[in-house]
Amino acid sequence: MFEYALKELVNYKKQFIGFLLSFLLLNFIIDYLNLPINQMYDQYGIGLVLINITLSVIMSLISALSLTLSIINMKIKNTETKSSNLNFFSLIFSIMTYGCTSCVISFLAIFNISYSVMVLPMAGLAYKFLALLIIIAGLILTRYEINKPCKIKA
Repeated sequence: MFEYALKELVNYKKQFIGFLLSFLLLNFIIDYLNLPINQMYDQYGIGLVLINITLSVIMSLISALSLTLSIINMKIKNTETKSSNLNFFSLIFSIMTYGCTSCVISFLAIFNISYSVMVLPMAGLAYKFLALLIIIAGLILTRYEINKPCKIKA
């Protein structure tokens, strides 16, 4: 069933491209709020800049694929995949950890929530790898849910 859903991607190009562009925009905004590329280049060199850009593109591609497959699954089985929420969780995780930290702390203070982030070296690259793992887990769960047989009510 997963292979069939992958073949159906051709018919869902607009949704895939829309998701991809949205996730690219969000990932690059979060990266910019964390540390602009020119400052990242000055502090860490071209290697980290290329790794960050590559990870943002990969994360956006996997997220767009996962959400598009969830839509295809909805059309095929008439059920939603629970794993599609992991992509949004990963994005929220990114914002809460290495986005605009002062904005997040101020926002959560409104709700009387105290929040602090440990500053990690290399522009929060560890957070980005963790977010990538969450997105990959979401894609794996999406594949599992698409391949899972439908329950037949007797």
